[in-house]
Amino acid sequence: MTQVRPTPRLRFSTRVLLLQLGVVFAVVLITAGTFAALTYQRLGDQAEARALAVARAVASGEDVRRETAALATSPASALTPASLAHGPLQLGAESTRERTGAFFVVITDDTGLRLAHPNPALLGQQVSTDPSVALGGGEETSQDSGTLGHSARAKVPVYAPGAESDVVGEVSVGFSSDDIAASLGPNILPLALTAAMSLVLGALASTMMGTRLRRLTLGLEPEEIAGLAQDQEAVLRGVDEGVIGVSENGTITVFNQGARRLLAPDSTADFGGIPLNQSGLPPFLLAAAAGSEYGPSEHVAGDRVVIVSARPVKLDGDDARALGKVIMVRDRTEVQALTRQLDAVNALGTALRAQRHEFANRLHTVAGLLDLERAAEARDYVSAIMSNGPLRYPARDLGMLGDPYLEAFIGAKSIEAQERGVELRIGADTLMRGHVTDPQDVTAVLGNLLDNAILAAVSGSAAQKWVEVELLDDFSAAGATLHLVVADSGEGLPPAGASDSSADAAVDASELIFAAGFSTAAAEPGVADPIAGHGVGLALIRHLARRRGGDVWVADAGSPTTHGAVFCARLPGVVSAVPDEAVPVPEEKP
Repeated sequence: MTQVRPTPRLRFSTRVLLLQLGVVFAVVLITAGTFAALTYQRLGDQAEARALAVARAVASGEDVRRETAALATSPASALTPASLAHGPLQLGAESTRERTGAFFVVITDDTGLRLAHPNPALLGQQVSTDPSVALGGGEETSQDSGTLGHSARAKVPVYAPGAESDVVGEVSVGFSSDDIAASLGPNILPLALTAAMSLVLGALASTMMGTRLRRLTLGLEPEEIAGLAQDQEAVLRGVDEGVIGVSENGTITVFNQGARRLLAPDSTADFGGIPLNQSGLPPFLLAAAAGSEYGPSEHVAGDRVVIVSARPVKLDGDDARALGKVIMVRDRTEVQALTRQLDAVNALGTALRAQRHEFANRLHTVAGLLDLERAAEARDYVSAIMSNGPLRYPARDLGMLGDPYLEAFIGAKSIEAQERGVELRIGADTLMRGHVTDPQDVTAVLGNLLDNAILAAVSGSAAQKWVEVELLDDFSAAGATLHLVVADSGEGLPPAGASDSSADAAVDASELIFAAGFSTAAAEPGVADPIAGHGVGLALIRHLARRRGGDVWVADAGSPTTHGAVFCARLPGVVSAVPDEAVPVPEEKP
């Protein structure tokens, strides 16, 4: 099949040109902004220095010092706009403002009342900005907003005549910020010329680069080249499954990272170009590469269970020439783990549905008693419900668990066990003081052990078929740990070498049972899928427990004359202590 790729709307050279112009424009814009900001700051500093010079000149005048000192001693009621508008300070300040081009020249007394101001209506009023620095004998410059607008200003003290330490007022001079911004105009033209030249040079460079690239790539657009590389990477190396390409003469042509992870995780060899029969890879690959088609078939590779399938590869065309085989290797371990967690969730869902049905029935009973005005019987019925729990599961003493996840899960399992003629019970040594914080891992481990125990009890010869589970949470300085013990009434584990699944009779059955692919159970009736057998669950839950720092092991292999196998599990970090204050204390009824 020929794959049709969409043609890009713009050629690569056009996009390079637009990108280059955009980059140049952005650089010029940032540079211009920075230059304008620095120039504006420089002009503002110059305006502040100019305002300071004018303010010092005004404040040092003897007439200003004398008149300011005289008005500073006058009562505030005498400082009215009418009395100050034609005074010597107002006339002198306005003359200075017009002569210097200042935005304003303001003179105040030692309390901040205006003695001279461009707006005569504001004379005798308090200044809008803080004069404390100048009235304290200091000088300051700033850029601030006042009644007349934003300006670069300076404030200096006015001393009494003949006394350089007695401050009788202050002089404030400012130059408008609009004048400062207007002075930026002469600097814009050189910047605009520089930007235009940069854009022209960028356009020329981009055009030359696009022409050169088209010649080097034989007219192919970058999207087309990238698509070819992506297809090859995705098909040969970009999949999670193991992909092994084998030529017609048996040589490995492709060996991706997925295949290395599943089949040779500790090897650093480059398998490309090596004959398959000399590579040291598992022998079932030779069988997969030999026939026309192979699998899917389940095999054990190290500590993993993999599914192997092989298909021939032929060249498209009239001759359909054979190119070799592609062997696909998929990891079933992760699928089994997800399946086990899904089974746990389904069990919890079944328990919740049963609780809902039972709860509805009990509500109908209470409603009927209340309709009959038999409140006492309704109260006794509710008390009995509270003492017996939300649902009567076949498993007794579920209240010993003290955790809703465990109660619902084991309760649901007890219903399943009862349907198969097995009694699921809680061991007398069960002690749960905390609550489960990771129900998925707990139900995955516990569910596998319970399923195996129920199956063993069903297939056992004991007249009374039972499964017993004990749980204990342990809180120490090292952390919280959940301990599980599951026993059954089955026949126990077979002796070493009794199963056809193992050729090594020296291996202990209590360890062999955790090997991937080993199973003591027959296939489920009606299962037609060759990859849906047994022999993975115990290996998975041991891997899960050891990943958390715990373990799963056989405490007692059991025998047909005593009891079935006893499995133990230790799961750190899946429980948490319940604070004492969080435990409700029942009130005493009168």
